[in-house]
Amino acid sequence: MTIDYSAQVRAWLEPRADEMAELLATLVAHETENPPGRGLRDCARALNAAMAGLGFGGEIIGVPAVDAQEDPCIVRATVGDGAKTLYFHGHFDVVPVQDREQFTARRVDGRIIGRGTADMKGGIVSMLYGAAAARELGLLGDGKIVVHLVCDEETGSVAGSGYLRQHGLIDPAAVAMVTAEPSAGRIWHAARGAVSLRVTVHGREAHVGQANFGINSFEHMVRIAAPLEKYVRTMMDKHTAFAMDSNDARGSMVVVGGLSGGGSNFNVVPGTTWFTIDSRFNPEEDLEVELKNLTTIIETAADGIGAEVTVELTQFQPSASTDPDHPAGQALAQCISQVTGVQPAFEMCAGILDTRWYAQLDIPAFAYGAGRLDVSHGPNEYVGEDEMRAAAAVYALYARELLR
Repeated sequence: MTIDYSAQVRAWLEPRADEMAELLATLVAHETENPPGRGLRDCARALNAAMAGLGFGGEIIGVPAVDAQEDPCIVRATVGDGAKTLYFHGHFDVVPVQDREQFTARRVDGRIIGRGTADMKGGIVSMLYGAAAARELGLLGDGKIVVHLVCDEETGSVAGSGYLRQHGLIDPAAVAMVTAEPSAGRIWHAARGAVSLRVTVHGREAHVGQANFGINSFEHMVRIAAPLEKYVRTMMDKHTAFAMDSNDARGSMVVVGGLSGGGSNFNVVPGTTWFTIDSRFNPEEDLEVELKNLTTIIETAADGIGAEVTVELTQFQPSASTDPDHPAGQALAQCISQVTGVQPAFEMCAGILDTRWYAQLDIPAFAYGAGRLDVSHGPNEYVGEDEMRAAAAVYALYARELLR
């Protein structure tokens, strides 16, 4: 007799649709904006309580603060007790809102709207219910699911995933890792690397009535930033060989001046001015080389006008990829096809992913989840309720495929 495990899992999940929606609404209400990184511990407690309600206990691990985060932590849980390990990974921090009302989730026409619904508190709900379904239906075989939920993915994940790596909490012998990023039906098997800089230009303050005694750091900043425009265009024209969404540019992305500031008042020559550079480099690029290229452009421009400049490296994260032909990747594609009836494409994510922390340990690592990247971080971010349950079913079946 052949058992239809997909139907079995969906039958377990469907009566729990309201539970899943209510949990997502609870998580959205926790204002875990990052930056600045507040409300993290309270959200972690809510996640721990949700897992206890699903029949598996978790723990909250405090981690050292990075930047101005308040009480950063990791939620970690184990479902099952077999020898093989499959990681379900997610993050409960979100980008800042455009309106505080985004922290009140709304159910409208089969969608849940609110900050973090797609990226990726909805994905966390799918993973938790997928893990619970796998346990309740006896799908874990000779293995276990280890759930990792981190607090700082939106700002580089050094405190969260970095802590897991540093303290040996990621087992290199794991069969695979999946993270519930909003991949819109695709499997992201690769992601770009990141280099982020903060460039500070130093001048000398002076009263506007005696501006001739000052050194205008803003004027210097404009002239230092200008040569970077050519570099931005050059990198955009260097296309990756990885498959990508047709709407995404295939070149490496560099944003100059995403944040900037300086000066003390409108009537004072600015003594200090600063701006940021943030990049997402294709896997084909050498991040050390590109970091050197960026700093050389900045320092050469500063030397040319006699300006004093400080360049601070704020993020340096390598790219990562797993061969889509890896058995763990093909198993994930098979599970998605069973649940959705669609054969998923393997693509590179346009941004960076926490998959890198696992792939660097030679663990096959993939991103797949409900929701869409193009609505994530926006004022009308949403996730489909049917998509959440479908993703949960995929995760449960994936555990069966890899752990049986």
